[in-house]
Amino acid sequence: MQQMIKTVLNWSSGKDAALAYHMLQQGKRYEVTTLLTTVNQDATRIMMHGVREEMLDLQAERMNIPLVKVNLPASPDDSLYAAAMQKALDELKGEGIRSSAFGDIRLEDLRKYREGQLKQAEFEAVFPLWGTGSLELVQMIEQTGIEAVIVCVNEKYLGREFLGRKVDAALLAELPANVDPCGEYGEFHTYVYNAPYFSRPIAWRSGEIVHKVYTHENVGTPWDKGFFFMDVLPAI
Repeated sequence: MQQMIKTVLNWSSGKDAALAYHMLQQGKRYEVTTLLTTVNQDATRIMMHGVREEMLDLQAERMNIPLVKVNLPASPDDSLYAAAMQKALDELKGEGIRSSAFGDIRLEDLRKYREGQLKQAEFEAVFPLWGTGSLELVQMIEQTGIEAVIVCVNEKYLGREFLGRKVDAALLAELPANVDPCGEYGEFHTYVYNAPYFSRPIAWRSGEIVHKVYTHENVGTPWDKGFFFMDVLPAI
């Protein structure tokens, strides 16, 4: 019998990572023994998604899987990010982990970047959702029993009224035509509060809604991106 490969899953707290874990569970090659998440050390929140660390901790607790946090400043440069990830991978390698899984679907440049970084660390890159259609993935999320709520939207694509919406068929019917059903291009981000592999659902409540604008210099031309974030808190 072939021995399963110990794997770290890059855990965003959202639906794609949750479905990737489910898909890996169904196979006989990879065993997810660790979750890994990048955290804004100043805000104590998940990078990009803006979810509180305590809500992340609840997910790992419900999954009964060790969680490794890579703490970074709010806007780390590439060298700082790469160094922090290399350090984390070196430590995981010492635990016998040799592969790293992601919930990416079709962003080819991102995949090549991940594969290049992992090759240097002597890790295999694994993409269990790769190439699957977004509509099919949302259907799989529902059928699997993964429940996720929208916690962040890019205002270029969606209004704040989409915050707090559950990812399901009803949501798909209301998404604008230019929005990927999985938010693959950064249109929205989600938080998973229940899954078939959770010991029990996470009771949550919505908190403050915050609007943030991020400015970046791109080939000498400044551009802005505005996002709405909904705080997710443990239910009282």
